[in-house]
Amino acid sequence: MQQMALVGFMQAGNATVYAGSWRHPATEHGFLTSGYYAKLGRTLEEGCFDMMFFDDRLAMPGIYGGSVAEAVRHGARPVKLDLSIVLGVVAGATRSIGLGATYSTTYYSPFHVARTFATLDHLTGGRAAWNVVTSVNDSEAQNFGVEKVLGHDERYDRADEFLEATTALWDSWEDDALVLDRISGVFADPQKVHEVNLAGTWFSVRGPLTVPRSPQGRPVLLQAGSSGRGRDFAARWAEVIFTGDPDIDVARNHYKDQKERIAEDGRDPDSVKILPMAYTVVGESKAQAQEREQMFLHDFVDPMASLTLLSELMNYDFAGMPLDAPITDELIGSVSGIRGLVQNLRAHIGGDTVTLADLAGHRATLLQGPRFVGTGPEVADQMEAWFTTDACDGFVIAATHSPGAYEDVVRLVVPELQRRGVFRHRYEGATLRENLGLARPERVAHG
Repeated sequence: MQQMALVGFMQAGNATVYAGSWRHPATEHGFLTSGYYAKLGRTLEEGCFDMMFFDDRLAMPGIYGGSVAEAVRHGARPVKLDLSIVLGVVAGATRSIGLGATYSTTYYSPFHVARTFATLDHLTGGRAAWNVVTSVNDSEAQNFGVEKVLGHDERYDRADEFLEATTALWDSWEDDALVLDRISGVFADPQKVHEVNLAGTWFSVRGPLTVPRSPQGRPVLLQAGSSGRGRDFAARWAEVIFTGDPDIDVARNHYKDQKERIAEDGRDPDSVKILPMAYTVVGESKAQAQEREQMFLHDFVDPMASLTLLSELMNYDFAGMPLDAPITDELIGSVSGIRGLVQNLRAHIGGDTVTLADLAGHRATLLQGPRFVGTGPEVADQMEAWFTTDACDGFVIAATHSPGAYEDVVRLVVPELQRRGVFRHRYEGATLRENLGLARPERVAHG
């Protein structure tokens, strides 16, 4: 039977993707300690999760009102630790789970990213993954000496060239280049270590990489673009596609569209995993789960934190709009990325009018992905319904609080999925690729 993929969606900071999580009474405030991240890794590995990956932003949310004050005041994800250090901590505490990090193609360089993830892949025995993002707002740009973020299509044009350079660097060593002959004194075969010599519009890279070809050949590539251009980029490059589909019908349409794009790009659609983000609220009884759901929906949501994060996401300052202001077609046309959110929200609340408060609540109350609520078997029912009807290949599990939400899934949901035969009982492979059922890519000659 086909096996579901499960991925933990991490934040190396004060809150999960749900900004109110730091206020939850069961949340551990250990986000500045190594033990906190080690515990998360061990918890998810106990549940045989394929991977945990860390989201990232390169700035505090500072679009709303032109200031970071509200983000700092309300804990709207102002803390973001350096992921290379965090992953090193988790790597030392785990043995099998895949480890991924978000790195930007807009503000980093191909050589830096290629070396970082090749090193991680070697030191973890083949567990590395890179979540490819283009970065979306002016606050990030201004931390890197740039006035404004690049345009949408320009970011993806740069990202395509970035991936071309990065994959060429990963392929600059042949698998058997290392000789290590103490007697002859030959360390490596120079005929099997190659310059890249890529000269493009955005990047000029000589190479070779200073890290030999890694256990997986190259790290697993994740990507989450939802626009047409983003889906085309994912069809070309991604091996795991992270989606934000709010209900099963939207997810099925997205799944079909993305798999068709992958086939049109000449790749095997079955070689790419499509995983929607999902929230799980699990209880010993359905009533307990529903009570927990209502608690975090109503007790920890701060409208100002929601607006702060919405402004960051949309790269638009909503500070001048009252909460009851309607989201007009004119506004939709002027704000990048808002159209899909509004469409998804209309599907949930019905009617044509969406207000700023509705949109902020959409971010705060987790409507950008499915929310599975109930006992372990009931949550497993919902997940299995998506998995077995061409809506997804598994899930990226986000947390309402941490680490408790993940502990609940591992204790109450994973055993039920295992009992049904849709999820593994143990890690069978030595690398992340093997556990995901992904082939090790053949080396491609460049230069």
